[in-house]
Amino acid sequence: MAERAGATRNQRLALLAGVLVALWLCLSLFASILLPFVAACGIAYVLDPACTRLSRARLLRARVPRGFASLVLIVGLILAVLLFALLLYPLIIRQMGILIGHVPQYAQALSAFAGRMIQYFQARLGPDVVDAKLSELVSGQAGQMVNFVAGTATRVVGGGYALFNVLSLVVVTPVVAFYLLKDWPRAIGMVDSWLPRRYQGVLRAQAREVDRILSAWVRGQAMCCMILALFYALGLSAVGLELGLVVGLSAGFLSFIPYVGSITGAVVSIGLAFAQFPTWEGVVRVAGVFVVGQVLEGYVIYPRFLGDRVELPAVWVIFALFAGGAAFGFLGVMLAVPVAATAGVLMRFWLRRYLRSPLYLDPPLEAGGASCEARPGVTGEARPGVTGEARPGVTGEARQGVTGAGTAPPALP
Repeated sequence: MAERAGATRNQRLALLAGVLVALWLCLSLFASILLPFVAACGIAYVLDPACTRLSRARLLRARVPRGFASLVLIVGLILAVLLFALLLYPLIIRQMGILIGHVPQYAQALSAFAGRMIQYFQARLGPDVVDAKLSELVSGQAGQMVNFVAGTATRVVGGGYALFNVLSLVVVTPVVAFYLLKDWPRAIGMVDSWLPRRYQGVLRAQAREVDRILSAWVRGQAMCCMILALFYALGLSAVGLELGLVVGLSAGFLSFIPYVGSITGAVVSIGLAFAQFPTWEGVVRVAGVFVVGQVLEGYVIYPRFLGDRVELPAVWVIFALFAGGAAFGFLGVMLAVPVAATAGVLMRFWLRRYLRSPLYLDPPLEAGGASCEARPGVTGEARPGVTGEARPGVTGEARQGVTGAGTAPPALP
């Protein structure tokens, strides 16, 4: 029996290690082509509840086939994306043209600002600390930095590999999403049938917990990002910032990374405001948009759509996104939140088991090795007439009437 139990334990460990190694190899070898499939899987996961409700509806006294419901949802999603792109495409292109045309102006303004700061520090700290060579170096490098960033962004956007990724997302993702959405219940049932019978209940409970947290985070975060993108785009455009639409949409959609979207948007917007507006009034208006946005985000939007239902701390999400991006690029960023949610659920599960285990509940030991808490009915000291751990009426080494050397008792008179 011991050998059989040991073999079963070894088999479980080997199976778990094999699955993890297979997943790691798959991500490492096929990371460059997995992006459309991961995106399609995310779309199918988000649309599955709506597809289930639609397939249970009745049309002409007959249930709607799931394949037809999946097709309707995918086509509707494509039309919504196309409508959004057609409405915003001319505005975005116009603002990108303004950005490219103003790059030399921004570089010159940044060089002038750096020169003024150098002169300020030179007047305060003296020419020995800040000399003329350092001033020329900082002023020149500031302008070159802006030109380098703009040129790099243009090459990345117009590169052939980026174009291939965009085309693959546009063409492959809707097709794969349709088939995944149509067969989603069958795929879930197949995976469920592969679960080990011994741990089936535990694994199902943890999977439901992951689904609850992940679905709440995805749907809530999507609503928050859309609302913030709309608010920042309209607010920055209303205060007169030339690139307010692009910067506002970018800041809103980057808000799925906690604090990154708002900080990045505020820094870029205030920098553009310094270059565009001749007075401080425009800069204050731009900064006020982000102050109001942060108040709405912290006290209205996030409590309404996320609240306490999502047990994903901001630091954990930031670490997962950066770790996934460093390991697998944009694919890792897309997989970061599901992996973080799963890891969080498993960590809480093992923590609950640890807090109920003897490893945590056993009391500490005394210096002599005995437990600090005596058993019920037993005091910390020996009972009357008992030394050490001896029974009543028995000395520490021999019973009453028995010598320590174990000789026979005296004869009766």
